[in-house]
Amino acid sequence: MSAWEFIKQLTNPESIIHFGGVFLLTAVIFMENGLIIGFFLPGDSLIFLSGLLCATKPELLGLEIFPLIVCMYVAAFSGSFFGFFFGRRVGKSILNRQDSVIFKKKYIDITQSFYERYGGKTLVLGRFLPIIRTFAPILAGVIRVDLKIFTLYNLIGGALWISSLSLIGYFLGARVPGISDYVEHIVVLFIAVTTILLIRTYIKEKKKARQKATESSAEN
Repeated sequence: MSAWEFIKQLTNPESIIHFGGVFLLTAVIFMENGLIIGFFLPGDSLIFLSGLLCATKPELLGLEIFPLIVCMYVAAFSGSFFGFFFGRRVGKSILNRQDSVIFKKKYIDITQSFYERYGGKTLVLGRFLPIIRTFAPILAGVIRVDLKIFTLYNLIGGALWISSLSLIGYFLGARVPGISDYVEHIVVLFIAVTTILLIRTYIKEKKKARQKATESSAEN
């Protein structure tokens, strides 16, 4: 398999589960929660789909729903900790990093704006938004959020994100006959919804940032 084909597989929730099972599933969740290169991974749809398939095709993952949730939660929690300590190590240099194929300055900007509005709750709310989910723990390390506070929000955010999406998928799989035949449509819907939410959040945060800059210049 070429590198490009491998990347394509990593962005397809079905392929991740079918070819990599629990190992690749948890690896992807880990990467998306703290590695800069993980922002493009399909966390929301992957967790939802894992719950759904746990109910409809349990042989694919080989785990009951609650052990599966625990595995995904550990991956999300430890991934965020990795991002946090990475942010502490690189410090504020990441805030001035130039755009590249992988990294875009706007990813940091939108996450930073989120922090200014919601503080530590960004680590909870941001779990449900692509990109912010990846960069929130890194930025928390950069701005040196207290470790105890970070740990608390990391525990809460990871638990809400993993349990809500996987249990919704599981109960739909258990109660809606034939739903597994529409997995591709469900994945596309998830991607569409999360993309819309991200664009809406980005526009909103940019507007807030402009207002703040205007008010600051008016005061001076």
